[in-house]
Amino acid sequence: MSPVLKRKREKFHLPNKYLLFLLTLFCVGMMILSFTTNFLAAPLNYISSYLIVPFEKGLTSVGTYALEKTKQLQELSYVLKENEQLKEQINELTIENTLLQQEKYELTKLRELYELDAEYENYNKIGAHIISRDSSNWYSSFVIDKGSDDGIKVNCNVIAGSGLVGRVVEVGPNHAKVISIISDGINTSGMILASGDNLIVTGNLTTMAEGKIEYSQLIDSKNKVTVGDKIVTSNISDQYLPGILIGYISSIATDSNNLTKSGYVTPVVDFEHLNEVLVIKELKQLP
Repeated sequence: MSPVLKRKREKFHLPNKYLLFLLTLFCVGMMILSFTTNFLAAPLNYISSYLIVPFEKGLTSVGTYALEKTKQLQELSYVLKENEQLKEQINELTIENTLLQQEKYELTKLRELYELDAEYENYNKIGAHIISRDSSNWYSSFVIDKGSDDGIKVNCNVIAGSGLVGRVVEVGPNHAKVISIISDGINTSGMILASGDNLIVTGNLTTMAEGKIEYSQLIDSKNKVTVGDKIVTSNISDQYLPGILIGYISSIATDSNNLTKSGYVTPVVDFEHLNEVLVIKELKQLP
């Protein structure tokens, strides 16, 4: 082996100025080729078909998606606004409908009172609104907004719907308390309109759940009384004016003494939905 050490092979190094010169020549040559020939068209088209076209398609898809979403948001905003307007219209119509129903209901009740007023035209009456009642489901007792200042006295008869409601038991200057004929244990002297037979109608809130109250002490020796006969206030009553309709016979049973009959009466007044009443100012004149 030679004692002389071989020199390490030096790496080839191209100076920067020559490298820049060669790159410049290459770029100029490529520019000349691109302007004078189609030498680079095919490769560039090939590259663009794989790189640029998919990118453009992606941009187009994103733009289309964004446009569609924008339209959807605009449509949604319009629909929400329209929905709010419709809700407002529905609320207004609901209020109007409720008011119309209330007016219709009040008109019906006023028409009933008007007809009732005409039916008992011989009596001096005054209309009143119910302002409070007891805690039961029925208007067994209640307070009206008329009192002594309006000519109302204790024992004034109260009517509504198609007939007798009850009588005034307490009076203040601008209010009065009424007790109904359906109240437990309240007795009303009645008469069968067709036959003139007398009986006693007794209030019973328990049986009122079935829409009826009791009657007793009916003397019907000739068996003339039938289901459906009208019961009115009798001439012998010390609290009620005569001839005011109370209700209709709904059942008849002979008592154990075989002398009297008893059963149930269906009142003509709706004691569950009273709002206005008529108060007859005249009192029963006792002999």
